Amino acid sequence: MIDLQLFRTNVLAHFGATAAQTEELLVYNQNVFNHNTLTHTIQFPLPPEAHVAAWEGYALAAKVVGTFDALKRVLFQLKFPIVEGISQTQTYQAASRRGVVVDGGMAEATGLVLQQPQKLQLILHQSLAGTIPVLLTENRDDFVSLVQALTKRNEPHPVPTSMGACLVSGFNNWDRIYQYRQKWEAESFANRYQSTWQEEFQRLIPQKKLYQDKFIILSSGSYSNVSANDMELEESQWQSLSLTIRLEHECIHYFTRRLFHSMRNNILDELIADYRGIVAATGYYRADWCLRFLGLESFPHYREGGRLQNYRGQPPLSDKAFAILQALVKAAAENLQRFHTDYPEDLTDANMQPLMLMCLTHLTLEELASQEAKFRIQQTLNKLQTVLTI
Repeated sequence: MIDLQLFRTNVLAHFGATAAQTEELLVYNQNVFNHNTLTHTIQFPLPPEAHVAAWEGYALAAKVVGTFDALKRVLFQLKFPIVEGISQTQTYQAASRRGVVVDGGMAEATGLVLQQPQKLQLILHQSLAGTIPVLLTENRDDFVSLVQALTKRNEPHPVPTSMGACLVSGFNNWDRIYQYRQKWEAESFANRYQSTWQEEFQRLIPQKKLYQDKFIILSSGSYSNVSANDMELEESQWQSLSLTIRLEHECIHYFTRRLFHSMRNNILDELIADYRGIVAATGYYRADWCLRFLGLESFPHYREGGRLQNYRGQPPLSDKAFAILQALVKAAAENLQRFHTDYPEDLTDANMQPLMLMCLTHLTLEELASQEAKFRIQQTLNKLQTVLTI
């Protein structure tokens, strides 16, 4: 088979890329998923990760006192408002860096303000990659506040209107560290000395699964900020579909993060996640939906505010390279729909769906956009079926 780099270069030339644009796009579209982890039998859904047990406890507490009050007790970020510069205060840094318990006597700890705190829900969702906690809010302002608190250190960083979900990964949960310490101290009287705990804490730091969490913050608005009217659907129907698409989309970021150690702000990740969301919501894949979500429904015109601009890369692709990226995305989505329609087996089957998702992580955007897309998807699926027992 032709060398992959040369193949990708040829595809980009076919789409009109100059040498400079080709160089940009080869870097941007590089596949970084680590597939060396797939060396054994995989059973889906995957077993829950260590942090889920703590969140099961939070969910039980939420049934008694409400979700927001239950989480305020354990997540220090919810004890601070969204204020510019708050992450630089001594109080905030003491809580975030040293785990100092936040109490009402601290001047800055006036609490996170939500418009509808009673509407916040904590759901333990069973995804392909295992159970994952989901914080669901119906209020857009509350979604923004939760994202800022739990991912932006309570700073008022802007959240794009086309963003309706956020997968939080590597979240340092001080409550789990407190729980660990209490259990450890109960094992021996000698463990109750502060100096002894500091030694144990240094041993704890490399064991991230014991204190780092993954969870999803989810809003219930229209997916990708696309209206029901634009989708030619009834409002209630579109809201229901939006929630399914958004939730399953984020769960695929969790899927790739857990299986392949990668979750990027990149259009390949988004294509795979939107693929799963659309199939989960409707039972089949629709390229026109994917393109509308990304702002490409009137290609070659790009709709300003479409989600695609959120994934332009760092440093951002040049305007001309971005225009070629749009053409690649359109071709890839249409090829994916064509494959989904023509494939002889049911790709929505419980076993085939994770296999198809893993297949897509093996390919590049250029391969998916090429005239050989169907062959390359089929070849990758066949290979995976021979080496994996799903």
